[in-house]
Amino acid sequence: MTSGFITLRREVMKHKFIIGGIAVGIVVVLMTINGAVRAQGIPNWNASPLNFDNSPLNFNNSPLNFNNSPMNWNNSPLNINSNNGIYDNKGNRTGYAVPSPSGTVNYYNNNGNRIGYGPNGR
Repeated sequence: MTSGFITLRREVMKHKFIIGGIAVGIVVVLMTINGAVRAQGIPNWNASPLNFDNSPLNFNNSPLNFNNSPMNWNNSPLNINSNNGIYDNKGNRTGYAVPSPSGTVNYYNNNGNRIGYGPNGR
């Protein structure tokens, strides 16, 4: 009877050791993944497209807002005194940049289509 108990106890201890080793392995893997994710340079919340300040659904970022419209003289390619134009390497105007009240800078092509944004500086 005692011999059976000792054998059973050895088996239980062996399984505890295996389970403990698996748990340590999982922790090491999770820590490695966490470090790898941080090394990727994941953007912060201010740069995220999920942030409403950067969203095209925000009226401040919409081309339907007159401040962002190419119909606004300040954004017009016809305005030679405009200081918010975006130019290619050949000097051709390809669009314009408009800062929004939230601090995001919105980039539009000459037709008023939003082509990008710069995150706010908060």
